[in-house]
Amino acid sequence: MISRRALLAGAAGATLLPSTIRAAPNRPTVTTSLGRFRGSSEGGLHVFRGIRYGVAPRFQAPHVPRASRETIEAVAFGPSAPQRSERYRPQSEDCLFLNIWTPDARQGAKRPVMVYIHGGAYSNGSVVDPLNDGRHLAARGEVVVVTLNHRLNAFGYLYLARLDPRFPDSGNAGQLDQILALKWIRANVGRFGGDPDRIMLFGQSGGGAKIATMMGMPAARGLFHGAATMSGQQVTASGPLNATARAKAFLDALKATPGDLLDMPWQRLLDGLAAVDAVLGGGVYFGPVLDMKWLTRHPFWPDANPQSNSIPMILGNTKDETRGFFGPDHPKVVGLNWNNIAERLAPELRIDIHPEWVVSQYRARFPELNPEQLFFRATTAGRSWRGQVEEADARARSGAPTWVYQLDFQSPVEPWRGAPHTLDIPLVFGTLDAEGSIAGTGPASRRVSGSMMDAFVSFARSGDPNHRGIAAWPVHSLANRETMIFDEPPHVMNDPRRWERELFARVPYVQPGT
Repeated sequence: MISRRALLAGAAGATLLPSTIRAAPNRPTVTTSLGRFRGSSEGGLHVFRGIRYGVAPRFQAPHVPRASRETIEAVAFGPSAPQRSERYRPQSEDCLFLNIWTPDARQGAKRPVMVYIHGGAYSNGSVVDPLNDGRHLAARGEVVVVTLNHRLNAFGYLYLARLDPRFPDSGNAGQLDQILALKWIRANVGRFGGDPDRIMLFGQSGGGAKIATMMGMPAARGLFHGAATMSGQQVTASGPLNATARAKAFLDALKATPGDLLDMPWQRLLDGLAAVDAVLGGGVYFGPVLDMKWLTRHPFWPDANPQSNSIPMILGNTKDETRGFFGPDHPKVVGLNWNNIAERLAPELRIDIHPEWVVSQYRARFPELNPEQLFFRATTAGRSWRGQVEEADARARSGAPTWVYQLDFQSPVEPWRGAPHTLDIPLVFGTLDAEGSIAGTGPASRRVSGSMMDAFVSFARSGDPNHRGIAAWPVHSLANRETMIFDEPPHVMNDPRRWERELFARVPYVQPGT
């Protein structure tokens, strides 16, 4: 644990990494505002891992650390944020590190910069995941790829401001970490061969939601010039009253006051994540808070925030999102039949709609569907896709440049999943053979991946995803709802799920959890 004294005092003496070594020949070295970093040469790229960009006092806004006087080895990932998942180790509160892949760490190269924000909602995840490796994207696109970790769950989003005035930034601390990282990138990426005037954000699931939130945060204004969200939206944020109720539930689970949390080991804080959400039941929801300090309006309600309407944006989802959430042995799937489908479907739609009516409408429209197919199709359209529809339409009404895609390419590794949540990560990064990928490595997988990689690179380079490898991809409009279908081959469809869109549009949308 970082001591309370060190954190609250500002960690003025924090070094950038715990060790330094003697100079080594033929390795890239870059001097930044926070010190001199020595990376590695890998496969024709210059790679820097574990560059500290900030220090994060518990429940406070992050700040810039003192610059190091030593040359720092940037060859290993920094720790991941504390979380209940055992997948990413090591973990530490001291987790504000970023990583860079660049074709050439040379001032003046002016390459587009692609900054990835990881998913895992707001509670889990890490860019140390091999699916997030930036080498293929940097090499293929001649771009600078940056990935970063930041605070999650209670460390990044526990809203204590109304309970203790010492923590005015607590509900959005994780967002402020990302903003601090973007400030570092803008100030320093030119020394790594990047163009600080062409910074694109892209993120999947929770990463996309974090990006959508930053598009409405005044503190993030001017820090990026394009955004792509992959199965991740944030239409509304948590209100301060709901967020306070959740904080009380968290504190009750730990039998603690806000002040008690400062000296509590971080591992003990994770025990509080087992608290029951005071608003919705189930696990406690963590996410950005409408605190009227850092977030002063909902990101995409009542409209697309004018602050970011000039920023071009890609919005994407997969055709079978919820097949990524429920495996074949999940209790929701095992024994699913026409007698129990409405009961099982209702809580997974995350909106207040008559479930028996939904089932009857789907059965009449698609009589060929069996109960399992109907369950996944309805939950994808009503739960996971609806936020994208809201954001795309809001931007279209504002005349904001927006391109929409749907990933239809089916996993050749787990074909029963179709095109599930997370499938677009290895396709966009080109990490088809990485641990955890179900995208496959055959010719079709490589072609779809190449189309998506080139679209994202083109977008980073020019603010437009069109390139010679795909059919013309029009801007999204309310009249046609033009959508790029990434499949074999990529093609454009107008309003591809119109019937489902109109069915669920009968019920007002509120972001799940908020």
